[in-house]
Amino acid sequence: MFGGIHLVRPDTHIDFMRIHKPFMILSIVMVLASIALIGFKGLNYGIDFRGGILMEVRTGGPADLAGMRGKLSELGLGEVYLQQFGSPQDVLIRLREQEGGEAAQGAAVQKVKDTLGSSVEYRRTEVVGPKVGSELIWTAVYATLLAMAGIGAYIWFRYEWQFGFNAILATFHDVITTVGLFSLLGLQFDLASVAAVLTIAGYSVNDKVVVYDRIREELRRYRKLPVSDIINQSINKTLARTTVTGGLTLLSVLAIALFGGEALRGFAIALSWGIVIGTYSTSFVAAPMLIYMHLHGIRSKAAAQAAGQTADRAAVAAKPK
Repeated sequence: MFGGIHLVRPDTHIDFMRIHKPFMILSIVMVLASIALIGFKGLNYGIDFRGGILMEVRTGGPADLAGMRGKLSELGLGEVYLQQFGSPQDVLIRLREQEGGEAAQGAAVQKVKDTLGSSVEYRRTEVVGPKVGSELIWTAVYATLLAMAGIGAYIWFRYEWQFGFNAILATFHDVITTVGLFSLLGLQFDLASVAAVLTIAGYSVNDKVVVYDRIREELRRYRKLPVSDIINQSINKTLARTTVTGGLTLLSVLAIALFGGEALRGFAIALSWGIVIGTYSTSFVAAPMLIYMHLHGIRSKAAAQAAGQTADRAAVAAKPK
């Protein structure tokens, strides 16, 4: 609520449980499509993973990308990628790895400098070998899997196994569809993209924990209300928080996508998608899926704990003063 205006009305009651099956089917299709895209089309790996040469240069005035590309293409260094980012003077130059080891990479860098001349400021030069790139790919995979496992373990410990298992599935849904988006759009996938994926995983589970907390609280409060009604009620009660948090975060990331330049565009697009898909999956996938996770056991456990606490209080009250 801002200035007396409710972004989501307090009396909102959307029957998420009645409509959750079509959305679950949609999510399954998106996950399978993402896996197929990654498997058959692959990812557009950046220098970090593929290996090669990256040079960041600044020209004296607005960069003439066509002219620079024409000059560098004549050097026999293979395909040359030029990308403007930030100001009109800033250019990223990418070259594939040259045959001949480290000496060949150094010679290629020197050729570029000799061709562009001293009027260009060379702000950064990086050379990444294919072995290092391959190691970084696997390190990124391990980091993502460990993050998801850690998230699941925390929720398992903090709540019950049903919530932890469901959180892992929902986080996988958000992460794999984000990577699938990279493959579909041909966005460059580099270490910044991995950071975006891990950020999405953390944001996604934070969103879901709010709803899970409310569901567990309602399960203990209403012991005879059907589980489906409790899930519905919990999603609706946290809908304002989910929508406002997602919407405001999205506005910030969209600003980066629009004005942050090419260097941050892939990162920002991934985060934008992750926020949207994470908010969607919280209300339409992650919470409704709990209906299949045998939450009756949690309710029975809560009832037993409550009965024990009542008996303890009665025993304390019965003690002679």
